[in-house]
Amino acid sequence: MDRHSFVVAQHRGPTVQCPSHIEQQNLTSVSEFFLTGLSDDPELQPLLFGLFLSMYLVTVLGNLLIILAVSCDSHLHTPMYFFLSNLSLADIGFTSTTIPKMIVGIQTQSRAISYVGCLTQMSFFMLFGCLDSLLLAVMAYDRFVAICHPLHYMVIMNPRFCCLLVLASVFISLLVSQMHNSIVLQLTYFKDVEISHFFCDPSQLLNLACSDTSTNNIVMYFVGAISGFLPISGIFFSYYKIVSSILRVPSAGGKYKAFSTCGSHLSVVCLFYGTGLGVYLSSAVSRSPRKGAVASVVYTVVTPMLNPFIYSLRNRDIKRAMRRLFSNTI
Repeated sequence: MDRHSFVVAQHRGPTVQCPSHIEQQNLTSVSEFFLTGLSDDPELQPLLFGLFLSMYLVTVLGNLLIILAVSCDSHLHTPMYFFLSNLSLADIGFTSTTIPKMIVGIQTQSRAISYVGCLTQMSFFMLFGCLDSLLLAVMAYDRFVAICHPLHYMVIMNPRFCCLLVLASVFISLLVSQMHNSIVLQLTYFKDVEISHFFCDPSQLLNLACSDTSTNNIVMYFVGAISGFLPISGIFFSYYKIVSSILRVPSAGGKYKAFSTCGSHLSVVCLFYGTGLGVYLSSAVSRSPRKGAVASVVYTVVTPMLNPFIYSLRNRDIKRAMRRLFSNTI
C-alpha cells in the first residue's frame, strides 16, 4: 500500500453503506474528501506537475494578453472584442478554480480537500463554466446582428446593451451556482469520501450522497437547461440565421468575408461544446471514473488555453493589437 492509500484508509476507514433514516442520527457528517487525481503512479507526479503548471501559466498569460490588447487598443473597443475580453476573464477564472489546487496537491502529496473547500470549488466551477457558455451565446447573437442586420448593428449593440448582456450572464451564472449549492448543502451523509477526479466534480459528489436524489435530479436538470440547453439553442438559432444570410450573398468573396468574421467564434464553440459532449459520452460508455477525469482535462484546461491562440491566429485585428502592445512594452 502506497503512502496516499494508507492516508486515505486512515481517514475514511471502510466504505460506508447508506444508512436508514433511524441510523443517520448516529453518524458524523463528512468533514473532508479525497481527490484521487489523474494517476497514483509516483513516477508520473513530476511530469503531471510540470505539464499542468506550464499549461496553466500559458492559459493565464494568453488570456491576459487578449484582455490587455483589447483594453489598450482603441480600434478594438467594439462589442465583439468587449465580449471576447470578458470570455478571456471567465476562462482564467474557470481554469483557476481547479488547476492550482491540483498542482498544490501534487507538490505536497496531499489529496485532501475540506467539505467547505469542495463546496467553494464546485460553486466557482459552476459559475465560470456557466458564464463561459452564456458568453459564447451572447457572442453568437453579436455575430447574428452584425451579419444579418449590419445597418442597425451599432444601434442595437450599443455599449449599454452590451454591458447589460454581460451583467445578465453573470447574474444567471450566479443563480445557477447558488441553486447547485442549495442542493449540495442538503447532503450530509456520503457513501464514500473518495472522489475519482482531480477536482470536486458536482455529478460525482451527488452520486456519493446518501439521500433521495429525485428532487435533486429535477433541480439539476433545470440547472443543466439554463447553463447548457438554452445557450446551445441560442447559438444554433444565431448560426442558422447567419448561414441563411450568407448563402444569399451573390459573390464568393462576400460570402468568405461575412463568414470569416465569425470563424474564430465558431471554432471556440465547437471546441468548448465538442469536448464537453465528448467527456459526457466517454463517461457514459466507460465505467471508469478515472478515464472520465482524464477526458475532463480537455475542456477544463486545454480549451481555455487554446482560445487565445484561436482568436490571435485567425484575427488580423488581434494580431495588430498584439504587435502594438509588444512594441510599446519594449
